[in-house]
Amino acid sequence: MAFKDLHEFVALLEKEGELIRIKTEVDAELEITEIADRVSKAYGPALLFENVRGSSLPVLINAFGTKKRMAMSLGVNDLDKITQDIVGFMEIADQVPQTLLDKVKLLPKIAEMAAFIPRTVRQGSCQEVIEKDPSLDALPILKCWPEDAGRFITLPQVYTRDLVTGKRNVGMYRMQVFDGKTTGMHWHTHHDGAEIYRANSQLGKPTEVAVALGGDPAITYAATAPLPKGIDELLFAGFLRKKPVELVKCKTIDLEVPADADIVLEGYVDPQERRLEGPFGDHTGYYSLADEYPVFHITAITRRKDAIYPTTIVGRPPQEDCYIAWATERIFLPLLKFQLPEVVDMHLPMEGVFHNCVLVSIRKSYPGHAQKIMSSLWGMGQMMFAKFIVVVDEDVDVQNVSEVLWKVFNNVDPRRDTMIVDGPLDVLDHSAPRALVGSKMGFDATRKWVSEGHPREWPKDIKMSADIVELVSRKWSEYGIE
Repeated sequence: MAFKDLHEFVALLEKEGELIRIKTEVDAELEITEIADRVSKAYGPALLFENVRGSSLPVLINAFGTKKRMAMSLGVNDLDKITQDIVGFMEIADQVPQTLLDKVKLLPKIAEMAAFIPRTVRQGSCQEVIEKDPSLDALPILKCWPEDAGRFITLPQVYTRDLVTGKRNVGMYRMQVFDGKTTGMHWHTHHDGAEIYRANSQLGKPTEVAVALGGDPAITYAATAPLPKGIDELLFAGFLRKKPVELVKCKTIDLEVPADADIVLEGYVDPQERRLEGPFGDHTGYYSLADEYPVFHITAITRRKDAIYPTTIVGRPPQEDCYIAWATERIFLPLLKFQLPEVVDMHLPMEGVFHNCVLVSIRKSYPGHAQKIMSSLWGMGQMMFAKFIVVVDEDVDVQNVSEVLWKVFNNVDPRRDTMIVDGPLDVLDHSAPRALVGSKMGFDATRKWVSEGHPREWPKDIKMSADIVELVSRKWSEYGIE
């Protein structure tokens, strides 16, 4: 099911008992964060603050804050409905047919994909109100943590276009408010938004930027998805929604935005101008350090008459973003298995804040297989940021972190079974001596073979015989044990 807009999603959350409306006056500076942090750590509901000091707009937070709500946001009860189709989507979206026969074979799939291509419409609710004197001061933008450098927009869909290729990108990058008309643009150097900015800057031209807030949550999720390079995020959003995203032309720049977004900021980033951005209380649980980043200048603000301001906070897990990461883990697992068929399952534990730790189980077929998996993962897109990779056998449940650690602590010989390499790290990693570059470690926690330098007999796991398990299960009620 596709949500027409954020309001439909809010209505469903409320109907399912997954949302609380808060009418008490609250402050966007720190107070909302403290409330949301307590609720998220208690695995509580989405919150709609209807009385935010200094603003007429309500604030929605923690809308993605459980596995159930994350699935609901994508219009499904179970993410398996998405994972079953994801490989086919990627094959078509990224495939160039080489022969006439290839084209004929692809025709039915291309016809299906065509139904998801975004389309431009003449008008949309996101432009019901056009601010005459556009200023961010009217928006209930949060200051999240005490030592943040200011207020930050934390759930934006950031739209840019490469001036040479004409390709669109949609990403999610935090935006520090400098004043009513300018913000920082926290483009991580490894990400597509930064690459487009650099390419446009080499031409000596500004990068036009549109920032959409709200709309169908599937579009917001698509902005965070680690898609293979060149695949349009809005095509992916259409695939998730099973319905194309409708777009409208911006008023002051040559970009399109979702017609049913709640709020749209239009503007540009100058190729030369940079300003100190940060610190910011980040998803690592630490304050990310201040650094120089490009500056976004606002030329227009449009919105719905009944706009909702969607936001999120990040910090020590669990937080709302943990469930966005969980959705990515589940949705993109089939793509990983398509490229590495020996992979059985993967888990990104929240303690690893998405990019620091990967747990993966494999069907081990030859000596050194675990090391091959580590090297392969470090060479795949944003997996390059993983500081720790743990590889276990196929019978280990990687969703059970305790079980994985049991295998690590018992199966690993540190000298033989650890692999240390150097390479790129996430910009938020504070542990490395140098920014963006450092070391990573892999652990082979699989059973060891003689051919892997383990001549001793490998012991068996302790397991009860199946007939006794069945017997006790059948007689359990007779034992009188609660």
